[in-house]
Amino acid sequence: MPEETVRTLSVYGLRYGYRRLQQPAPRTEPVVILGGALQGMFGWPQMDNHVGAVADVVTADLPGMGGADALPAVPSAGIMRSALNRIIDDLGVEKVNLFGYSYGTSIALQCAQRNPGRIARLILGGVPSHIDDSQRTHWRRVEDRLKAGDLEGAATLAAEGLMCLDPDRTVHRRELALRYVRRSLLHALCHSPHAADSLCRVLGDPPDFSGGLAGVPTLVFAGEHDTVSSPAQQREFAATIEGSRFLTITESDHWVVLERPDDVADLVARFFTDRPLETAPGVAALPRPRRAGHGATAPGFAPKC
Repeated sequence: MPEETVRTLSVYGLRYGYRRLQQPAPRTEPVVILGGALQGMFGWPQMDNHVGAVADVVTADLPGMGGADALPAVPSAGIMRSALNRIIDDLGVEKVNLFGYSYGTSIALQCAQRNPGRIARLILGGVPSHIDDSQRTHWRRVEDRLKAGDLEGAATLAAEGLMCLDPDRTVHRRELALRYVRRSLLHALCHSPHAADSLCRVLGDPPDFSGGLAGVPTLVFAGEHDTVSSPAQQREFAATIEGSRFLTITESDHWVVLERPDDVADLVARFFTDRPLETAPGVAALPRPRRAGHGATAPGFAPKC
């Protein structure tokens, strides 16, 4: 039976923690999972079921997430990288497999860029590498609702801005996912002491996806109807990573981890154990990125809050 432990750490005086579901006979390095700004250490049951069969599963409440301390009012990238590196050190292993999703992709990428020797394999999903003017306008409306104290309105707009609502595009469990995302955002805004600040930080502290990467086997994947950054834009980002692969998952959008959780977890388990991906459920392949280079810094996930 797997053994679950929760550890409390600190970085720059900020308290945070991680959870480790430890397997008696893992087949690969521990899998460290980093999700969105409001996704904590207990929000990945599908990974416990699929990835937990082949590896230790490590999830975290990084500073500004879950039950961790709030982030100070300064750029957070360096703090988050240090917090992640501290977890890897505390695990007492030479290397980890690293899975970053949405907001967590920039933290995972920058950790791999600075410490490639510590990362056995890297998966980045739902990479928010681009945003257009219409999205900026939408997030300004979210900002206005937050400032006015309209938490229900802010949660509704934020959920809608992260999902594909086009009726001509098929999204698995769309209505259920929309209700769940809205309810989760509202609950966090009402009950977490720093949820609003965390949401504003995602909107206003732009992640950096520049610099490329070499020497780390990498998979980038997207929901085929992702409207935060399109699959084509995410494939363009993937081309900055030497030797990377890019895949889409059908009938899903930016919330593919919620709409098709078992398929995402299966894909993660396959990649981290070097098994074929082409036959994974729900996968539709796009051509392999042709070159590695230096991509431009993402113009920002959304305006400052």
